[in-house]
Amino acid sequence: MLIWEVAKKYAQALFLSAKEKGLLDKLYEQLGDLRDLVSKDNSLLNFLAAPQVLEETKKSMVREVFSGRTEQLVVEFLVVLIDKSRANFLVEIIDEFRRLVEAEQGLGRITVVTAVPMADNERTRLIEKMAAKTGLRIVIEEKVDPSILGGMIVILYDEIIDGSVRHGLDLGKEQLDKVRVH
Repeated sequence: MLIWEVAKKYAQALFLSAKEKGLLDKLYEQLGDLRDLVSKDNSLLNFLAAPQVLEETKKSMVREVFSGRTEQLVVEFLVVLIDKSRANFLVEIIDEFRRLVEAEQGLGRITVVTAVPMADNERTRLIEKMAAKTGLRIVIEEKVDPSILGGMIVILYDEIIDGSVRHGLDLGKEQLDKVRVH
């Protein structure tokens, strides 16, 4: 839970600063590229989070590597994360920042997990329901996981709506375990 609280706090601060400076689109793109980079190779994150490396060395390296390649706001934001020992939350902060920018643009992303691929009419109904709930244009990322047995799990940012058969069976088992038999 701490991770998402930290991510929201820092992403919100970066979002407001970028919006004030008219840099939302540019930072959205640059931070997306940075996220792709650290997803493929986590050596930058390991370096930034390494306790044996002095903070001044980390900040100097960040300024040297990123200045001129990214907006100065990104460079200074990375420096703040180093100062506050929050660099290990970088991926989650970027994800939350990008979510805020997308919401500002009227776009909402959901992840849907189903046991089998969704039919077109199911996808359409889900998009309509989620658009009505959020007031946003919905983009779906679909994942198939046969272990949920049936139904679906919908993930909207930090909210999980678990309508899977597996979840229902687990709840039923939990209730049966509470029943006392004489």
